[in-house]
Amino acid sequence: MFPTHYLLPDAALQALTPAERQALPWAGLSELRAYIAQPAAFNTPDGNPPSGGIVPLIMAFDKPLHQTSFQLVAQVRRTLTRALGGQKVKIGHAGTLDPLATGVMVICVGRATKLIEQMQAGEKEYTATLQLGATTPSYDLEHPVDQTYPTAHITREAIEQALEQFRGPIMQVPPAFSACKVNGKRAYDMARQGQQVELQAKPLHIHELELVSFDASTMQLTLRIVCSKGTYIRALARDIGQALGSGAHLTALRRTRVGYFTAARCFDPNQLPDDLKQEKK
Repeated sequence: MFPTHYLLPDAALQALTPAERQALPWAGLSELRAYIAQPAAFNTPDGNPPSGGIVPLIMAFDKPLHQTSFQLVAQVRRTLTRALGGQKVKIGHAGTLDPLATGVMVICVGRATKLIEQMQAGEKEYTATLQLGATTPSYDLEHPVDQTYPTAHITREAIEQALEQFRGPIMQVPPAFSACKVNGKRAYDMARQGQQVELQAKPLHIHELELVSFDASTMQLTLRIVCSKGTYIRALARDIGQALGSGAHLTALRRTRVGYFTAARCFDPNQLPDDLKQEKK
């Protein structure tokens, strides 16, 4: 049985340290091209394609702004299906990103979809930009500002002090505009219909929360966040704004790491079709 491989762009594969190479069964595009060139060589003893229609792979993509997670998965599925001459490919992601967020999305292919839950459990790292002094219903730029607040009292020291309460284990109420379910319905569907959405607080862990920058003239701040599965950065922005007595919402969000996968180890989904055609140099 072909083992699951963690697929990297060639440059990222070459940049691995010896210790990193030993940590996981990494592979490059040459291995995937070899499979695409002769998929029958990887068939099961009875002549069937591998479970899931392709050898098991885990790979990461840098999701573009405005693209949904579903659209990215569909795009990768189409690319692999075409490369394999129409062979259906089983594929799934290990954690969504909002359309207004960019960055690392891990995708599991073939039998590796059985590892999605394991991949979801890994640490995630983000860079987030918050606008203080204003809120929106979705806590980001999906909706216009619905309320403004005074900000004259806010200093860098006040922000640093407020951040202290969000480090370590915390309880967080997910946003109403989220994929959480309420009586079998998606919360965001209910919120968009104007229905009242009440969600329960959930435990999570903020491993690192760093104030990268603060511009007092614009009341914008940038945070670096390392957190556990289930953390909503939009909700964290909401809560930080409340702690500062000013309100806040996200103006930019980028996921920079999921477990071993960093942005430098991601494929460009738009470049993948050409990558699969290139010969190893």
